[in-house]
Amino acid sequence: MSNEIYFANNYRDLCEQHGTGAGFQFEFSCWRCHDTWRSAFEPYTSGRVAGWADRVVGSAWGAFGRTGSEATSALGGLVGANWGPAKDAAFQKSIEDAKVHFNRCGRCTNYVCGRCWNAAQGLCLNCAPDTAAEALAAQQRGLNDAVSQRAYETGSAQAASFDTGQRRQLVCPQCSTETHGARFCPGCGHRLAQADHCSSCNAEVPQGAAFCPDCGTRR
Repeated sequence: MSNEIYFANNYRDLCEQHGTGAGFQFEFSCWRCHDTWRSAFEPYTSGRVAGWADRVVGSAWGAFGRTGSEATSALGGLVGANWGPAKDAAFQKSIEDAKVHFNRCGRCTNYVCGRCWNAAQGLCLNCAPDTAAEALAAQQRGLNDAVSQRAYETGSAQAASFDTGQRRQLVCPQCSTETHGARFCPGCGHRLAQADHCSSCNAEVPQGAAFCPDCGTRR
């Protein structure tokens, strides 16, 4: 048997070693679209028997005592010893089954599902995209780019009427409402981006200042 490992990165281990649900199952995923396929569940009989024995001895500890505990410990050791080889065999079988549902791209070497496979080229759709789909996507990109350019030109034409020197506040200092550059706050009506002026010299006074920076008059 070959030691080569397939699906090294795109599978998930769903195996359970102990309990009534002990068994082997693996989930494989398409590298491109991430859709998944699960192998058939294969029970691990030894793990189920050990789980059953633990419950029996646990409920009858007084009757069996140390002897029963040693028996279940020995059985548990046997389960652990058999687990690795049994899991490897189950994994190998699931890989062989998964190969029917996935294709390996000859260019990027990734495994993809049938919907992501260009059978005519023997490549995945990332390496060999569908021609009709690419043409439609290119048409849409061309339309979007052209509309974006026209919208940009419209905005550029409107720039002449936009007062770039006007002061604006995007958040009201009184109630913290977003203003979107309006002259008055839509939340409380506070007049925005208007500097205070000194009552004595009419100089501009910074917001929060207690005295006029030009003449020293107290506000």
